[in-house]
Amino acid sequence: MTTLQKIITIACVVLGTMVTRFLPFIIFPEGKEPPELVKYLGKVLPYAVMGLLLVFCLKDVPGSGTYGIPEAISIFVIAALHLWKKNMFLSIAGGTVLYMVLVQTVFH
Repeated sequence: MTTLQKIITIACVVLGTMVTRFLPFIIFPEGKEPPELVKYLGKVLPYAVMGLLLVFCLKDVPGSGTYGIPEAISIFVIAALHLWKKNMFLSIAGGTVLYMVLVQTVFH
């Protein structure tokens, strides 16, 4: 890559980042009420993304040697931690650490 190509690439990345960061504030200024569709998507998309991530993460489990036991235990612990403490970081970190401990020590 030549120096000019590197500069153009960096400029495109900076421009793309700035547009995606600032465009929502330009389209929906502070005093303006967002459209109903945007409010609806703001309510339902987080759950849809979590469901998609869950399916993606568990897509290869049935063929595993442990038949999904560490995954199921970790999912249960994540849900229990989140219902108990309502702290997303604690839920994700606790479930991840538990899963890694299970697959490295118990189900190896």
